[in-house]
Amino acid sequence: MGHDHSHHHTNNKKALTLSFFLISFYLVVEVIGGIMTNSLALLSDAGHMLSDAVSLGLSLFAIKVGEKKATNTKTYGYKRFEILVAFLNGLALIFISLYILWEAFHRLLTSPEVMSTGMIIISSVGLVVNIVAAFLLMKGDHHDNLNVRSAFLHVLGDLLGSIGAIVAAVLILLFGWNWADPVASIIVACLVIVSGVRVTRDSFHVLMEGTPSNLNTEKIKEKLLTIDGIKEVQDLHIWSISSDFPALSCHIVVEDFNRYEQIMTESKHILSHAFHIEHTTIQVDKHQGICGHCN
Repeated sequence: MGHDHSHHHTNNKKALTLSFFLISFYLVVEVIGGIMTNSLALLSDAGHMLSDAVSLGLSLFAIKVGEKKATNTKTYGYKRFEILVAFLNGLALIFISLYILWEAFHRLLTSPEVMSTGMIIISSVGLVVNIVAAFLLMKGDHHDNLNVRSAFLHVLGDLLGSIGAIVAAVLILLFGWNWADPVASIIVACLVIVSGVRVTRDSFHVLMEGTPSNLNTEKIKEKLLTIDGIKEVQDLHIWSISSDFPALSCHIVVEDFNRYEQIMTESKHILSHAFHIEHTTIQVDKHQGICGHCN
């Protein structure tokens, strides 16, 4: 299990590092191109790329901080810093998209001239860059790690922005529809806001020590009660230290204290194999007698 976690951790670090340098390089190209072509779609995509670069940089920093060992004052270490960064990244997605919506609505009223040919070239190269960056992050742990997922969604937003810019540029080139530029920005911004809300919501849930969405407290309680000798399961709490590090604590009431070791072994086996919870704190009670055991 430790080897698997370390493998994911290394993959995440490599994916974030390569994506960071790739996005940062093309960000400069897209800003210059957006100004030269007078395209809001390109500039909005550049805005997302800027947030990507910051997001990827923060995500790398979060992983580095998360590697720090636990201390007497930070007994879980610094793993939760990754969740804090994911929360900030989610907020960044929302606010940048809102700003782009504001600018796009203003442009709908004026529909300024846009250099469609240059816009197509720059947005096409941007699309390739974003596909490569998204592929790199997909090779990381983007499903289970909120920090990597928030960075992946930033890049996915850019990818959609590049597609929107290409479509808008083609419409302007063929039909002279300058309004297609701000409309493309509005569509992409709305899609990115949805992603931002999801990341912010999920990371806030972890920060508030909510039960992980893939775990059901009632099912866990029912499974523990199937162990011979356990009469009750009380004060069951499940939370996440980070998005891929669940923890559990509970009290179990037993009939026969002589079966203590066997009950503890079976409890840990069920929690580990059926629910993939490795970090557990279980207190065993019998009437007024209490014996604490921590794993």
